[in-house]
Amino acid sequence: MKPSRWGAWLAVALAVVYFLTPLVATLEFSLRMRRGTYSLDAYREVFADPLFQASFAYSMAMAMLTIVVGALLVVPTAFWVHWKLPRWRPVIEFVTLLPLVIPAIVLVFGYLRLFNSSAWLPLTDTDLGTNTLLVMSYVTLTLPYMYRSVDNGLQAMDIKALTEAAQVLGAGRGVILWRVILPNLRSAMLSGAFLTFAIVMGEFTMASLLNRPAFGPYLQLMGANRAYEPAALAILAFALTWACMGLINLLGRRSAATPSPS
Repeated sequence: MKPSRWGAWLAVALAVVYFLTPLVATLEFSLRMRRGTYSLDAYREVFADPLFQASFAYSMAMAMLTIVVGALLVVPTAFWVHWKLPRWRPVIEFVTLLPLVIPAIVLVFGYLRLFNSSAWLPLTDTDLGTNTLLVMSYVTLTLPYMYRSVDNGLQAMDIKALTEAAQVLGAGRGVILWRVILPNLRSAMLSGAFLTFAIVMGEFTMASLLNRPAFGPYLQLMGANRAYEPAALAILAFALTWACMGLINLLGRRSAATPSPS
């Protein structure tokens, strides 16, 4: 084996040790709740906690709503930009990347300033309004990931040829988007959806400042008051994130192996 390959393998091995050692230590600590032996007591305590069940279900619902609203916003916009307004692509890309530059705490304070109880649209007056504001906040926070996934999917297909062929057959814009573009974007949209799901499930700042019973604030609360349960929650959150990444990879491979509807 060449020296350069030895160096590459050594770098990979060091990276694996660096990233896996804290994870293994956290896993080992989460199994030590019962003195003198390993057990799953911490995990049983977590799953039996009504607050865990409620916060996890709430964040799941918020994640699903964020995915739906984000897809409804991003897919038509990205399609229209690729088809009719290619010169505006750099501008749209810049706008969609702003949430990566602007801290979440700045965004949520801006929303509270605009939509508090004394504003022209007092969303924070009711639970429904606050939940709506949280979903919109999550859509903004995950916009770079959803847009980039959809944009990459659109770049991989010939938008002009597909659209013109559908128009020749008498299809309108809605039919083109629904019957032609969306089937070809399946893998890209799933990638954006799973990234959105993973981000929303672990988000803390927006949910906390809007006083919503989400999973992120629950993780922080447990970390401040318990010892073994937070370690178990950290492992569960890690497993959830990697499950999303694995599904992205699996579905991407299946999509690549399946002939495109076009």
